[in-house]
Order: sequence, then structure tokens, then C-alpha cells
Amino acid sequence: MASEIVEGISRLFLEFSGGDPLRTALVMTLYAALMTTLGALLVVPLRITGRLKEEGLSFWLDVGMGFSSGVMIVASFTSLLLPALEISRPGIVLPSFVAGALAIHLLNAVIPHEHMVKGYEGPPGFARKLKAAWLVAMAIILHNLPEGMAIGASSIYDPAEGVLVGIAIGTQDFPEGLAVALPVLASTGNIVTALLVAAFSGFSEVLSGLLVALLALAVPGILAASLSFAAGAMVYVVSHEALPESHRSGHEKPATLGFFLGFLVMLYLDTQLG
Repeated sequence: MASEIVEGISRLFLEFSGGDPLRTALVMTLYAALMTTLGALLVVPLRITGRLKEEGLSFWLDVGMGFSSGVMIVASFTSLLLPALEISRPGIVLPSFVAGALAIHLLNAVIPHEHMVKGYEGPPGFARKLKAAWLVAMAIILHNLPEGMAIGASSIYDPAEGVLVGIAIGTQDFPEGLAVALPVLASTGNIVTALLVAAFSGFSEVLSGLLVALLALAVPGILAASLSFAAGAMVYVVSHEALPESHRSGHEKPATLGFFLGFLVMLYLDTQLG
């Protein structure tokens, strides 16, 4: 039943995009951005009911981050690295994979941002100069850039694959929307600001996805490198950001279960519907 529902949704997305690779990249990154915004909207009832500081919120956010990690790990291999190896050789794929990880590492080092638990990262001199809301937003944007790249690259490789990756990433973006809106609301006290920052963080996926898609279309032979680059960026984010963040609040076991659930969901989608 679940597979039939997902297959029906995938068909609708493909029909809407007309099977065009670039349009598919646009539609699916917009979908992921929308899911981020919808997740952020949960701060409204939480604010009204006064439940923003309950332990349960931290629990579900950690589970959601673990789920996101599982989705991204599988997508990195089945939807990005393996297709790249099918159309190119390891001499192109492996260096591009490493380059993707190094690119996010460098951005992580030079762009000031702040995690919910880990705290501030980036050049020390910026810590006091930027508002906490934007520090949190930058952390989520750094997290979202590889996701947009993955949707864009996989859409150019195969629109049907791009739809599946977009659905999976959009699903795990829902808790991420809440993850960025909560600390922004806590630091600013302004719901509108929290929602706008979350929406902006989701829109970063649209920008990175379209950039990679346009590049892959414009430069012949660069598709394999684009797929591998996105894979390296996603694996780095999971290893350095997502999984460690989900294990810092005392919810290691639920976060691990979330990881395996995300892993299985993405693996099922890719093997049964891909």
C-alpha cells in the first residue's frame, strides 16, 4: 500500500515536470523547500500551547536528524555514486567525491554558524557580530546545500531518480524545518522571523540544485563529477554535522533507530521504485 502511494506521487511529479530534467530539478527542490517551511510551521501551535521547551521536542528532533542521516547516506550511494560509476570511471568519481567533502569542510570553516547543541563554529571574530537567528540559519543552509545538489544532479541523470531523491529528501526536510525554526524563535521571540529564516534555509536547496543541474547540462561530461561531488558533500554533512548533533542530547538510541529507519526507507524507495 505504501509503495503504491509513493509510486503514485512519483508519477504525479513526473507528469507535472513533463519528464524534463531541469524542470524536474526545479519542481523537486521547490518541494523540498516547501516541506522545510511546513515543518517550521509547527512552531506556531507549540508557541501557543507553551511547549517549546519540553524534553519531547528535543527527542523528536534528534530522531528526525537521525532519519535524515539514514536517507542521505543511502541516497549518496544508490542515487549518486553508483550512477556516477556507471557513466564514468573511478578516476573521475573518487576525486570528485573527495572534492565535495572538502568543499563543505571549507564552507563549514569560513562561514559562521551555530548548531542547536554543539554551539558556534566558524571564525571566532564573528561570534558576537551576528545575530543568533542567522547563525542557526547558516548551519541549516550548510546542511541543505548538498541536499539540493543531490536532487539537481540526480534529476539530470534520470528525472525518475530525481523525483525519488526529491521525495525522500523532502520528507526528511520536514523535521529540519522545525529544527531551524525552534532555536530562531527561542533567540528572537518572533514567530515571523523564525518562519522566514526556515523558509530561506529551505530555498537554499533550490539554488544549489538548479546550479548543479544547469552546470551538468551546460558542460558535457561533467554529470558524473556532479553526482560524485554531491555525494561527498552529503556524506560529510552526515558524518560531521547530522549524526553528531543527534547524539548530543542524550537520545543516542532513538536517534540511531531513526537513522536505520531513514536508511531502510530510502533503500526501499530506490530499489523498489527506482
